Amino acid sequence: MKIKLITLGCPKNLVDSEQIVGGLKTSGATFVQNAEAADAVIINTCGFIQSAKEESIETILQAVEWKRRSRERRVFVTGCLSQRYGAELIQEIPEIDGIYGNRQLEKIVVEIASQLDLRRNLVGERELLTPKHYAYLKIAEGCEHPCTFCAIPAIRGNYRSKPIEQLVAEARRLAAQEVKELILIAQDTTLYGEDLYGQKRLPELLQALAHKPGIFLLGNIRLCLNQQVLSLAFNVLGH
Repeated sequence: MKIKLITLGCPKNLVDSEQIVGGLKTSGATFVQNAEAADAVIINTCGFIQSAKEESIETILQAVEWKRRSRERRVFVTGCLSQRYGAELIQEIPEIDGIYGNRQLEKIVVEIASQLDLRRNLVGERELLTPKHYAYLKIAEGCEHPCTFCAIPAIRGNYRSKPIEQLVAEARRLAAQEVKELILIAQDTTLYGEDLYGQKRLPELLQALAHKPGIFLLGNIRLCLNQQVLSLAFNVLGH
């Protein structure tokens, strides 16, 4: 089974796509660049701002038109747009074969694999979609800031940090794949750990990651940096 994956939006969406690709490859799928050679298209959508919504909808409509040229073709939609507007999408575009949000990657892999008659494995190792020398490390998901102008909490949910040991293990796996740079990403990297440990633990996370040989850290740090993080940046990470 050949699949064309289209990823729209931010690096956090790209990491989700890497996990989907890893799981479906483990299930026996092959990914191709040319949609005309594919049996199915998966669109990982963005729904953050109006232009992103329009791009996602246009991409879905193009995939539906591609599907009409062969009865065997399938179209699956996941990501932020379908997380927030899934019911509306299936009502307005019934040609979509499956709509999934962005909070259940294992379910996405299992259900798409089932529909495509593949082995139903859970999400496996990430299949990197970035150039070989760098990768994104998603340290948290969601957001705790109820800003009136922003839909992220409604799309991605409340802030959820990944445990330090889990992130260190993921960094080791990426280093084993010859990744040289890790770019730390989250909706708010400076809030890391507060939900999980009762206090912000970004400095401790950086300290744990900094001692992994062969890895250079790039932090996508939003808002202010406290003195502890700055000290690590200069003294431990060499910036």
